[in-house]
Amino acid sequence: MKLSLEDLFEDIVDKAQHGLGINDQALSQRSGVGLEQIRSLKQGTGDPQSIPAVAAALGLGPAALAENYAKSWYPESVPAFGNVRQVNTPLIDMTVNAYLIWDLATKNAAIFDTGVDATELLALVATEKLTVKYLFLTHTHDDHVAELGTLIKQTHAEIFSPELERVPDTRIVQEGDQFKLDNLWIEVRLTNGHSPGGTSFVIFGLETLVAVVGDSLFAGSIGGVSNGYQEALRNNKKKLLSLPGDTLICPGHGPLTTVANEQKHNPFFAKE
Repeated sequence: MKLSLEDLFEDIVDKAQHGLGINDQALSQRSGVGLEQIRSLKQGTGDPQSIPAVAAALGLGPAALAENYAKSWYPESVPAFGNVRQVNTPLIDMTVNAYLIWDLATKNAAIFDTGVDATELLALVATEKLTVKYLFLTHTHDDHVAELGTLIKQTHAEIFSPELERVPDTRIVQEGDQFKLDNLWIEVRLTNGHSPGGTSFVIFGLETLVAVVGDSLFAGSIGGVSNGYQEALRNNKKKLLSLPGDTLICPGHGPLTTVANEQKHNPFFAKE
């Protein structure tokens, strides 16, 4: 199933506005674009020639924002291999992602987040004859932990939650922690901004690096940030987009992507 991008043009602009604390009127003044034109752009009917001015006023990449408006970009050259699986579960008008990653030789596995229905996750565990050793939570918003009880009962995995969003009766993870899963290494990076303890997990030992990022970063966007906007931007740049270009990015919503894709096509980070 080809997942839609999590955010449309209006979502990206709204997130940047909220992060900077400016409303449509202030954006109009900053950009020199008329208020009605800004509102038309958000409705998908505006003149795209106004987009570079809007992007400049918000600190966004103009070309990346324009291609999002035109719906002309989707992540490409995304690596795929059998022991990294994205599981999508529907929630109202969106989908939520969980991930299953395992060592091919030993069949020992780790789950990242739970989604809102663990049925497919557990079916994959059974089909691949895996033993789930760890369950890591990127953050504790309801859609990412909804099936925690089910997975605890079914897998008996060791559960880890972020230090700043600790779930009772779990162990904590914090910046710099490392976990060995046979031939794989999992490194913990604090990438908060979307949530107080938002955490990403970088996995070494696969065909390419893999980063499970929760809602810190989406294909072509970032997670909602009502507070800590600049912190979220810094964390994504320093701790995720500094990884090699072919690093597989596994977000909490939307399609898989890569560091190279996001450096060029994510309006929050693209230079053009």
